[in-house]
Amino acid sequence: MIYSAKDGFPYYLNLVKDLELQTLFSDTEAHTFLNSFDNEKAEYRYAPNKWNIKQIIGHLTDHERIMMYRAYLMSRNKEIQLWSYDQNFLVDNSVFEELTLKQLMTDLINVRNASISFIDTLSESQLKIEGLAQHFEINLKDYLKTIIGHEKHHINIIKERYL
Repeated sequence: MIYSAKDGFPYYLNLVKDLELQTLFSDTEAHTFLNSFDNEKAEYRYAPNKWNIKQIIGHLTDHERIMMYRAYLMSRNKEIQLWSYDQNFLVDNSVFEELTLKQLMTDLINVRNASISFIDTLSESQLKIEGLAQHFEINLKDYLKTIIGHEKHHINIIKERYL
């Protein structure tokens, strides 16, 4: 089956499913790419009402924070149902555009380092815990992989529409 970004978890997982968890989270290629923009280019929008690159970076950071909190809960209770969130509301109510690219990237990298630290504490049995995320049954290991799949999705959009 071919998934689209509207399908969420299956789509993001398909982008990275064959890679190991530690490899995905330790790869710095996406962050190097995002850090390559100057502030002017980081404020570019390819269309009205679309996020600029600074907002995308802020969204990636928000998303990873939220997903890691959910992953923490999932690692402690296999019966949890993971809720959705309104990404547009969060970006609209942020100050991402007031921050420098360096500030946004520092925050994203710090969040990634915290994510790696948490993942390193998980046992194999915890990584197999199943949860329900937007009506999809998913184990914790694959759930964590979707964080990087989501990041890859946004990197692809930047390459297709912003450059």
